[in-house]
Amino acid sequence: MKLSLVSMVAMLLAAVAGGCGSQSSAASKKGDGHTPARASSAPLVTRPGRPGTMWKPVATITGQPAAWITQRSGVTLLRFDQRLVHLALHAGSGEPGGQGWTYGDRIAASEIHRVLAAFNGGFKLSYGSVGFLAGGRVAVPLAVGLGSIVTYQNGTTEIGAWHEGVPARGLTVASVLQNLHLLVDRGVAAPTVETCIRGCWGYTLGGGSRVPRSALGITGDGQLVWAAGEYLSPAMIAQSLVSAGVVRAVELDINPEWVAGYLYVHHRSGPTAVPVIPGQFGIPGRFLAPYGRDFFTILAN
Repeated sequence: MKLSLVSMVAMLLAAVAGGCGSQSSAASKKGDGHTPARASSAPLVTRPGRPGTMWKPVATITGQPAAWITQRSGVTLLRFDQRLVHLALHAGSGEPGGQGWTYGDRIAASEIHRVLAAFNGGFKLSYGSVGFLAGGRVAVPLAVGLGSIVTYQNGTTEIGAWHEGVPARGLTVASVLQNLHLLVDRGVAAPTVETCIRGCWGYTLGGGSRVPRSALGITGDGQLVWAAGEYLSPAMIAQSLVSAGVVRAVELDINPEWVAGYLYVHHRSGPTAVPVIPGQFGIPGRFLAPYGRDFFTILAN
């Protein structure tokens, strides 16, 4: 009888310990931002080397490919699987400025072990034909019809024309960056990419049509594609996105000082930012230090 009682007590203690362990594990999965962070979801990012014209995996999460890179006709393209990652819109120290944004002027401690990539945002907020909303705060009012990068509270991102496709009904908006009109819509480049270069797609330093340009698009199956290069016309970057399967896209910033993208290779001491555009001017601090303009990070879920 005594031996049986001891056995029962041991079994009860084991069950309690197991239950406590489960609660601790669940609590550790809670993170900030849009999607819960898990220790097991830290990305494994590799240096891209010299990408070819085929998609090359550059990041995995729990063994699954999450990001790919390719370079075609002077355009660098990064593709991201939204089932494994999510987009975060950062507020710059000068634009929009202020404190208390969900994502601020640098890659913060909450992101540092989850960041795969980062790249520039849109035009200066004083340009016109732009809009900025994050965390319920409006820096520049949103306008109907403008090309919009919309991220919802559930962590997914969609791209479309504001109130002409986005936002989706029933989903709470976390952030919106608007920049001009759609560069690509329904898988076709905008008709103005060759006839209205500066007036429709941004005034360039020096007045040329081929300058550093960047854009963000979405494919039919929901993958995000960032494209950029040093000597691109609107037609060239639009066509590169279409060839990558993009159905809708928004042009982001242009000109040398404001177009840059990085992959983040992780070490114990922290991530190393690796430039992905050959010859890019670059961003001081590579988004790991305070930056004056808005930008995006790609984070592991």
